[in-house]
Amino acid sequence: MRFLLFLTLLGGLTCSSLQPANAQQHDQQQITALMTAQTTAWNKGDIDGFMQTYWHSDSLLFIGKNGVTYGWQATLDRYKKTYPDVTAMGKLDFKLLEFKPLAADVYLLIGQWHLQRTIGDLQGHFSLVLKKIKGQWKIIADHSS
Repeated sequence: MRFLLFLTLLGGLTCSSLQPANAQQHDQQQITALMTAQTTAWNKGDIDGFMQTYWHSDSLLFIGKNGVTYGWQATLDRYKKTYPDVTAMGKLDFKLLEFKPLAADVYLLIGQWHLQRTIGDLQGHFSLVLKKIKGQWKIIADHSS
């Protein structure tokens, strides 16, 4: 709940003039490439590769249907437990719906995810907070439902 309040407050502070349009376009292209890298790794059954797009920190925040997970390692462990093999993983597809710049180096990304699986499809929505860290975009908070 605090995370949603945080996002709501930050969303109210956003302004399209945080940076020039061409810089925003470049950032959005880089973030789209990050999401493509995630999809590619996932669809190869490579959860470790998928996790390279996340901030490798104990401060990473993941919120899913089972509650809050704190930290990169705990998030990796959660993914491996929930998706133990390629059958459970299926084929991932993202629809990126909205990019909201929150600061020059922070974005909120809203989208949809879909897993096509022989054992039954899954789908939902996500909100990601991404931050540029050492020149690379990383997911620092993930709320997937």
